[in-house]
Parts: sequence; C-alpha cells; structure tokens
Amino acid sequence: MKPRHKRTAIIVAGLAVLAIAAGLVLNAFRSNLVFFFTPTQVAAKEAPVGKAFRIGGMVETGSLTREGDGLTVHFKVTDTAQTIPVVYQGILPDLFKEGKGVVAQGRLGEDGVFRASEVLAKHDENYMPPEAAHAIEQAHKAGQTVKSN
Repeated sequence: MKPRHKRTAIIVAGLAVLAIAAGLVLNAFRSNLVFFFTPTQVAAKEAPVGKAFRIGGMVETGSLTREGDGLTVHFKVTDTAQTIPVVYQGILPDLFKEGKGVVAQGRLGEDGVFRASEVLAKHDENYMPPEAAHAIEQAHKAGQTVKSN
C-alpha cells in the first residue's frame, strides 16, 4: 500500500470514529433533554404524554394532601390560568409549601395527572425559577385580557 493510500485510510477511519462518537453524544443528549411546560401549555395538550418533562408554577393553596403511607402527596400546580394535579412519592423539599413556587419533573399520565419523580421548591422569598415566573406573568396577562373583553 502506498503511503498516500495509508494516510487516506487513516483519515477516513478517524472521520468515521468521530462521526460515531458525535452520534452517540447527540443521542444521549436528546434522550436526557427535559423540556419545561406551564400548566396552561399542559392543559392545551402541548406537553408530551408519557415522556419526561418539567412543569412549573405555584402550589395551589388548599390542594396539598398526603396519603396514609406518609410519602405519597397530591397537590395542584397552577399558573393562575390553569391547574394540573400532581402526584409525588418521596420526601418533599423543606421549602415546599402551598402558595409557593415549584418545579416538578416527571410524566403526564393518560388520566391527566402529572406523576412527578422529582420536586424542586424555591430557595427563598425572592426566588422563583425564571420559567415559572415568566409562565405566571404570561398567564396573568392572558387572564386580564380575557376579563377586559
């Protein structure tokens, strides 16, 4: 084999390995990508059913209930326009309270109930996840527009 052919074969093999590695990285990235949706978007069927995503908003006051096992909790997440029921089995963060900001990650069931695998609460009085704050602001504006018509 001529040196020029060896060099070409090495370059082609290197490009093939690079393409395979890039494909594996992109596939792993896509499978771990989790999108954020508001309760209004979930109610409008924009969120994927059966696939993992995040939902954010405020925990509706008076909606928190616990089952007898002490780990399963039911609550509702609202953006002031729509409300989505959430079920979570596990220990809630210390800062989790009704009327406060929350982001939950999980899957939406066929029955319309969001089954959370992880619940994140706001850090202090002044903090709310930016997506949740924006969603509440947009829903509030939309609600004012509807009321004024």
